[in-house]
Order: sequence, then C-alpha cells, then structure tokens
Amino acid sequence: MIWQQLQSLAGSYPLALRGLGMTVMLSLVSLVLGTLIGFGLGILRTGGNRLISSVIGAWVDLIRGTPFLVQIFLIFFILPELGIELDAFTAGIIALTNLAACFICEIVVAGIRSVPTGQVEAALASGLSRWHRMRQVVLPQAMRIVLPPLVGQYVLLIKDSSVVSAIGLTDLTRVGWLVVQRVPNGLLVFFLVGLGYFIVCYPLIMLARRLEQRMGAAHGEVQL
Repeated sequence: MIWQQLQSLAGSYPLALRGLGMTVMLSLVSLVLGTLIGFGLGILRTGGNRLISSVIGAWVDLIRGTPFLVQIFLIFFILPELGIELDAFTAGIIALTNLAACFICEIVVAGIRSVPTGQVEAALASGLSRWHRMRQVVLPQAMRIVLPPLVGQYVLLIKDSSVVSAIGLTDLTRVGWLVVQRVPNGLLVFFLVGLGYFIVCYPLIMLARRLEQRMGAAHGEVQL
C-alpha cells in the first residue's frame, strides 16, 4: 500500500517542483521588495517627523495585528470590487511584501534606536547632514542589531507564503492539497510538503544562528 502511494507521489514530482519554484519565487520577490520598503519606512519613522511616524506606526500596528489570511483576502477579493483587478500571483506579492515591510520596519526602528545617542551627537557636531548621519554613522551600527532578527523574519515570511494557496496560487502547499486528493495519505504528503519548506528555510535558519553567535561574541569582547 505504502509502495503504491510512493509510486503515485513520484508521478507528482514535476508538479511538486513547480510548486516549490513558485514558493521560492514568491518569497524571493517579496523579501527583496519588503526589505527595501521596510528599511525606507523604518528610516522615515525615526526621522523626527511626528505625523509621518504616527501614520507609519498606525499602519504597521494594523498589519501586525490582523491575520495575514484576512489581508490577502481583502487584496484578492475586495479590490476587484473597487475596480482593481489582480491575478493571484500579483495579489500574493503585494500581500507578502506589505507584511514583510511592516515587520522589517519595526526591526529597523529598533536597530536605529539602539545606536548610542552620543554617536549621533558626534556626527551632528561634525556637520554631517541628516542623510549622511544615517548612512555613515547610524545604519552601519544599527545593522549589527538588525541582521539576526531580519534573517529570522525572512524564514517566517517564507512559511507565511503558504497562505497564498487559499487564493488558488499553485505554491508548495497548494500542490500538497492537489496531491492528497490522488494519494489518500495526508500524513505522508504534508510531511513531504513540510520537508520542502524546511529545505528552503534551513540555510536561513543557520545564517540567523551564525549571525546571533557572532553578535554575541562581539558583545562579549566589548564587555571585556
């Protein structure tokens, strides 16, 4: 029985590769866009303009405080009623990018605020403009704090990408639902689906762990 199911699963190999490729592409595009937008929002939020900071903070809190499934449903099903037609891939990219940007924004804000005030004051006394202070003094120091949680957020985003299967996008999770209709062994099928996500996420998990260890070692050296 198990052998027959494994043979059936082997026949679904091309579909599984297609789903894995979709998951990787969706995650990669969203990670790149989300990182760029997230850093921009984080810098704006710490720029000193209280109105901009409040607006960004409200949006970030809204996105972080609501289920991602609801967000993607609103983008895919509600926007067409307002005249904005989106295919499943585009809706998935927009939803994942927005989610990533909001979480990365908070990570960047925490990193920027961790930079000692004396460093900023010294840069100000040197006559550097706000942009040059941010680029030459604040961000290089903040990145040491930002990198480990940033990579960890990438892992979470890749796992969150499984939600796009709810709008019909043929990602790895969707492939699992399609295959389990032919191979009635949900435990085996979704074990392999989970293994696929693990293979994609594991290098990032190891990278985050390595960054945390290096950061901890550097912090220990400073204390000595």
